Amino acid sequence: MLVKTFCAAVNGMEVTTVTVEVSITRGVLFHLTGLADGAVKESHDRIAAALLNNGYKFPVADITANLAPADLKKEGSSFDLPLAIAILAANEKMSNDLLRDYMLVGELSLDGTLQPVKGILPIAIKARAEKFKGIIVPKANEHEAAVVDTLEVYGMENILQVIDFLNGSASIEPCFVDTRKEFYEHQYAFDLDFADVRGQENVKRALEVAAAGGHNLIMVGPPGSGKSMMAKRLPSILPPLSLSESLETTQIHSIAGKLSRDTGLITQRPFRSPHHTISEVALVGGGANPMPGEITLAHNGVLFCDELPEFNKHTLEVLRQPLEDRQITISRAKYTVTYPCSFMFVASMNPCPCGYFADPTHHCVCTPGQIQKYLAKISGPLMDRIDIQCEIAPLPFKDISQATPGETSEKIRERVISARVIQTERFRNYRNVHCNAQMSERMIHEFAEPDAASVQLLRDAMERLKLSARAYNRILKVARSIADLDGSEAVLVQHIAEAIGYRNLDRSDWAER
Repeated sequence: MLVKTFCAAVNGMEVTTVTVEVSITRGVLFHLTGLADGAVKESHDRIAAALLNNGYKFPVADITANLAPADLKKEGSSFDLPLAIAILAANEKMSNDLLRDYMLVGELSLDGTLQPVKGILPIAIKARAEKFKGIIVPKANEHEAAVVDTLEVYGMENILQVIDFLNGSASIEPCFVDTRKEFYEHQYAFDLDFADVRGQENVKRALEVAAAGGHNLIMVGPPGSGKSMMAKRLPSILPPLSLSESLETTQIHSIAGKLSRDTGLITQRPFRSPHHTISEVALVGGGANPMPGEITLAHNGVLFCDELPEFNKHTLEVLRQPLEDRQITISRAKYTVTYPCSFMFVASMNPCPCGYFADPTHHCVCTPGQIQKYLAKISGPLMDRIDIQCEIAPLPFKDISQATPGETSEKIRERVISARVIQTERFRNYRNVHCNAQMSERMIHEFAEPDAASVQLLRDAMERLKLSARAYNRILKVARSIADLDGSEAVLVQHIAEAIGYRNLDRSDWAER
């Protein structure tokens, strides 16, 4: 007898419906075809034990199971459940009337319990697109799958529940999640707030400008000056995720297996902070089985690299193209996948190996050569992609001890959102351009063209401070964001002047002070 059940395979961000075909004839062999990896091939033993421990015998017959399309690689343990159900139905131990209506996903324990698997959300979206009536998933994954509306989602504890449901002998209510209510309730529930930051008004202003325009930023300062503290609070002033951005971000984290149990949509922008020992593959993604890297997990959010010069130089260099293209294509002999990676790149670093260069409270013991070598760990092309370079001075005791809290994240966020609304209207006719940091050169000339006084100021600054030519466009982009925060339609001299002040590391004499 031939029986078909349905599952799905996730490759990169692409999901493909997989038809599990099982044919049983006289014999004693088990054949599994369809480019199955080791985890899928091991399903035979898990299925046999699970059926035996739940009162069913694994058929003694010639069983051929095919995972179609046969030329698509299948990975992971999510095929256990559809294979087990197809084998039982082909052996006439259960009804197969409802199998065409449902997609089945789940890993089987030896006792028949369903274990959670990765990538449930994109699989559920695919099930809806393919017009399936519903999807049957492990209980731990039901909240994640129920984000998809107009699709019946059934979370099952074990294989017996699945069998009873498909036989029509058990009535189970589908899981329902009020996606919009859950999404809007948790958008502004931040644990960290800028009100905790005392002083450092110039740095908070730089972070506000960066958030308003989606600009990359680097902070340079001695140890303990508050670089990491302020970077971790950056998500609290960023504009909230839209529902479509939230869905896209949640899909990425679902594929990577980073969603916790009972998590529906990700409601806040991601903040990823990898350790400086991270490898190139862990940063950009890939591996034997392609998985999203840190830059993709930071999509629609922030990637924070603390102590930037301590990262491997070759690892940092792989960031150059993703920062420009906002997507990463990973090509290997056996696969090619493309992941989105539109993120704000935020970094921090000490000004020298000892950390106290230009610090009035400590003596720097580094030679000019050591400082130059330390700064040279960050290449010019990478620094070229960082719009705002901000120096942080040590905080005086009177600022640390003052009782008055700083401005709250809520107030800063309101100004940032107002600036982003202006940009949304400005770029409404441009595809994939949402903020000032994403402007092309042609768009810079259209929307951020300086007047005669501003051009003169730029010329004087570039000659006097010996700024590089690559700083020109970055200054105009940042000036456009400052003007948006001021509600100004034109880029004025004061906006250009402030933007020039954010190019500290471009000065040729920076390490010689």
